[in-house]
Amino acid sequence: MKRIGLIGVAITLLMFVNAPATFAQNDQQQQDQEKERGKSGKHGKDDKGKGKENKEDKGKDNGKSGLGQVQTPQAQAVQPQRVQPQAQPQPQPVQQQQAQRHHAVQQQQPTVQQQQAVQQQQAVQQQQAVQQQQILRNQQAAQQQQMQARQQQQALRDQQALRISQREQQQRIVEQQQRTVTYQRNLDEQLRIAQQQNVQLEQNRRSQFQIQQQYAERLRQQQQQVQNDRNYDYRNDAYFNTPWSYRYKVGNTYRKTNRYGADLLQQAVNYGYQEGFYTGDADRRDRWGYHYSDSFAYRDANYGYRGRYVSQSDYNYYFRLGFRKGYDDGYYRRSRYGRRDNNGFTVLKVVLGGILKLEVIR
Repeated sequence: MKRIGLIGVAITLLMFVNAPATFAQNDQQQQDQEKERGKSGKHGKDDKGKGKENKEDKGKDNGKSGLGQVQTPQAQAVQPQRVQPQAQPQPQPVQQQQAQRHHAVQQQQPTVQQQQAVQQQQAVQQQQAVQQQQILRNQQAAQQQQMQARQQQQALRDQQALRISQREQQQRIVEQQQRTVTYQRNLDEQLRIAQQQNVQLEQNRRSQFQIQQQYAERLRQQQQQVQNDRNYDYRNDAYFNTPWSYRYKVGNTYRKTNRYGADLLQQAVNYGYQEGFYTGDADRRDRWGYHYSDSFAYRDANYGYRGRYVSQSDYNYYFRLGFRKGYDDGYYRRSRYGRRDNNGFTVLKVVLGGILKLEVIR
């Protein structure tokens, strides 16, 4: 019995001695399995079969090594959990990458057919642009021809309008000669009146006396010019060959004239304003009352007239209208109706248009 008991104790001791070795062998087998699984994850799909075989072999080995051995709960707790490795993307081959890049470049670059189509479209567009330019040039040339034709027709009409009959031209010249003779006689009479009035002004109106003396001197110069016009060549004066183009109003009566007569009427208003300004300023300096009609220049109203283009009465009418405007500005020391310039005085355009009221008739 003692022998049997010793044998049982010996067997029990052997089991405790072999247990650590068995645990160590199992741990080594688990580490080898994890290494093999990591290698199989790197090699990809082709190595999956090998992984299965290794698992089967490891199962067999485990079966052999664990045959007759009982794993305790403590040994099972010591074993670590197995982590499945993630499959990593395999790098593409160099040839495949080059093929993909070449395909992308080909898609970006137009084909030869596409380039030819673009070139043909550009050529068609250029041809159309050239045709449009040619059409535009033709239209411009046609418009220029039409304009030249209209200008020629207008020039012909103007020439025909400028040509008045010889009978009408002769009639104007005769009227002008009679007008000049009458005006010369009136000048002589006005100069005598001015001399008589100067004697009265010299006593108590020194400023007005000086202004009237200057006006009388300008009339004498004008008288000399009229005398020199006795042999005036009326046929070479454009006024007598130009048809009427304006009309103006004197009182309730309309008159006709051309641009030469219109310029003379404008001169009458400006000269009247100038003499009126001098007269009004002189009355203010003499502390004289506001009496523009007492002035010799206002009653005469012939300065600047040489007996041509319009009648003397029409010239006097517009001279006096300008005189009244100038007298107001001179007497009250202002520039409401006109202004001074290098040539004397000029009536403002707005005022001048309101006085003359010229109307175009052609």
